[in-house]
Amino acid sequence: MPNAPCDPPGSARPDAPRRVRVQRLGPILVDGPVEVELEDGTTVRSDRFRVALCTCRRSRRYPWCDTSHRRRVQDPPS
Repeated sequence: MPNAPCDPPGSARPDAPRRVRVQRLGPILVDGPVEVELEDGTTVRSDRFRVALCTCRRSRRYPWCDTSHRRRVQDPPS
């Protein structure tokens, strides 16, 4: 197939893979809508077109990122 334009976020076909973006010091960005299964087996859902999942576990809204990772004191790169 010739170069086809990419679909805009949130318009993914049901059979298309989800796009996930991993950031070194931030949340994992997932094109939504998404369902997230927590450790205890409960499922939470977001219908947003893009969702930020917390990786630092400091979020008061876990598993959703609330930017608490920004308050973390980071060591300078070595």
